[in-house]
Amino acid sequence: MDSVSLETWIAFCLTEAALCLTPGPAVLLVISFSISRGARAGLQAGVGILTANMGYFALSALGVGAVLIASWELFVLIKWAGAAYLVYLGICLLVSSVGANSKVEPSRPGASSPMVRGFVAQAANPKSIVFFTALLPQFLHVDSPMAPQVLILGASSVLIELVVLTGYALASARARQWAGDRLQVPLQRIGGLFLVGAGARLAAIRSGHD
Repeated sequence: MDSVSLETWIAFCLTEAALCLTPGPAVLLVISFSISRGARAGLQAGVGILTANMGYFALSALGVGAVLIASWELFVLIKWAGAAYLVYLGICLLVSSVGANSKVEPSRPGASSPMVRGFVAQAANPKSIVFFTALLPQFLHVDSPMAPQVLILGASSVLIELVVLTGYALASARARQWAGDRLQVPLQRIGGLFLVGAGARLAAIRSGHD
């Protein structure tokens, strides 16, 4: 494997997988969309999340991530913006579920699509930039070309996260299917609560300055 030893790559993949399997705002967002709208919506949210992560990965590789972390004011601004957005999505889902005739909103393109919402929510999650900035340098060798290493580890990261998020989406959608139509409104409310909880978790994140 060019520029990345097999041992380094395996260690990175194991670390990435362990961290991805831990439920966080991204996982809760995918679960929420999957149980309220189905697997397709959950997978679309996952694609949006991965797109934001690729951007953060690139910023971290370029060293911009360290600059963002060093700015306490910017960290706090991003954190509260992301938390507020997740809570807003959760409240919208809860409000739309009120009433006996509530129906699950279909997935559609535009600003309200799961993909866009997943991207915005993850882009406004400062934990991502902290994660990549802290993790990536531990697996890079300064005496080897940087670009091939970043590409290999970045592609591995995206693939692992895709598998994990897909698993969560399919499992949640299966639970939704098993529950049947009568439980669609309660499941939609549960999805809303998941998003509110994700916002609360994000708000609780502390930077190195706290």
